[in-house]
Amino acid sequence: MDDLLTTLAQEQGDKLAVVDDRPDGTLIKWTFSDLESKANRLGRAMQKLGAVPKTKIVWCGQNSSWIVAMMHAARKIGCVAVPLNYRLAPEEAAYVVDNSDAEIVYADTAYAAMFASIRGELPSVREYVIFDGPVSANMHLLEDLIADEPDGPISAEFEESAGTMIYTSGTTGKPKGAVKYGDGDAETMEKMLAEFGYKPDDVYLTTGPLYHSGPGGFMAISHTLGNTVILQRKWDALDWLRLFDKYSVTSTFSSPTTIRMVCNLPDNEFKKYDVSTMRVMIANAAPWSYALKLSYLEKFPAESLFEVYGSTELGVNCILRPEDQVAKKGSCGKPSPGVVITLYDDEGNVVTEPHTPGELYARSKNMYSTYYNAEDKYKEDTRGDSHTVGDIAYFDEEGYYYICDRKKDMIISGGMNVYPAEVEDALEHHDKIQDVAVFGIPSEEWGEMIHAVVVVKPGSELSEEDIEHFSREHLASYKIPRSISFADDIPRTGSGKILKRDLRAPFWAGHETQVQ
Repeated sequence: MDDLLTTLAQEQGDKLAVVDDRPDGTLIKWTFSDLESKANRLGRAMQKLGAVPKTKIVWCGQNSSWIVAMMHAARKIGCVAVPLNYRLAPEEAAYVVDNSDAEIVYADTAYAAMFASIRGELPSVREYVIFDGPVSANMHLLEDLIADEPDGPISAEFEESAGTMIYTSGTTGKPKGAVKYGDGDAETMEKMLAEFGYKPDDVYLTTGPLYHSGPGGFMAISHTLGNTVILQRKWDALDWLRLFDKYSVTSTFSSPTTIRMVCNLPDNEFKKYDVSTMRVMIANAAPWSYALKLSYLEKFPAESLFEVYGSTELGVNCILRPEDQVAKKGSCGKPSPGVVITLYDDEGNVVTEPHTPGELYARSKNMYSTYYNAEDKYKEDTRGDSHTVGDIAYFDEEGYYYICDRKKDMIISGGMNVYPAEVEDALEHHDKIQDVAVFGIPSEEWGEMIHAVVVVKPGSELSEEDIEHFSREHLASYKIPRSISFADDIPRTGSGKILKRDLRAPFWAGHETQVQ
């Protein structure tokens, strides 16, 4: 069977596939024939470096045409693509790459020095390939590798598509690789896409980094449908509007943080751009507030707004259609086609009555396969063939679901997942901190903001500035606590577990739910 991109190149080879339009004036346009050619040459170069089916290839870089090429190349040769968050601190990046057992690193030149600095911590990585600029010592330059490679279709034999491994934070305080093998169920996917009403001539604009499962996943869907993809190198609200207007964009995926920045622009700036072409806005990564939805509906076509509930692990589980955005305040919609949702109460009983909270478990043919090197955690989150990410929900009399709390303490700040244990572990290494608890508090700008309650060791002095400085040395910028308070002790249960619900309560007083 021909590869998807190969088929598209044959059927619509002259159509634009990727437009990499950067604020500095750089403009790269690839047709589907161009993308097919470059992905084939790249795939063959990876094979010459030893890549075989199921080999893990880490890719790292801001949105670019060569990142898109790797997403296709890895699929063509049956490798497991492992997107790496380029915002991670070096020690965090080292953990992910090492845990994934990746054998090849493929990175933008901006991150060559970072990989050079952690190379000694990555025993499984054999080869480093750098694109878009200079390389560090003992690394390959992409242009040299692919210069003499044939660009015809790749003939690779493997039992199933290898898929992806996307790292998401977990209860251990370390990220876990959510692996998805195979292509999933095509019929279920087709029915879900029909809900959104995608068309072959849609134009997709990236809203956020492709390493995130939302922007990256929906970009991949756009190419599946033969759509043109417009890449924004790095997020900026005005630049996003520039691209939107210039290319008559019709679809995107957005977290609440990014679209809030667009909606909050002064009217005299916003009105310079035409956004009337928007047809499909997928709202996710974190819940959109009702106020944000109303702001969006004032500026964009009302029939364009679809909110979905889902996760890296479970895919899209619920869809709230445009006609329900105002009428069903706070709802994340009804189950997506092919998805079966079950709620369980604290005693493990199935919830059968409306407005009764329970932990949400979902079942479908398009979910992740396991957590890499963490099968026990995968099993812990499983009931039969249903899985959970720890959200608490209820349904109403009409079958609409509402997420009302999070059983796990995951913080979603600006659409990025932050697990408190990661932050707590970093802060506890400070020699003046005796105890610490980290949790999310409401933020209009970010959805949730990271708050730390710190107990200072007796006889020591510590300021908020000291903690912020220490955090910047050990954590990615989006994981740094933006709010800090000091306490004499941290409330805990008899077994020693932190009473996060008690600590969060004062900050969430007056809010209808415990997620923002």
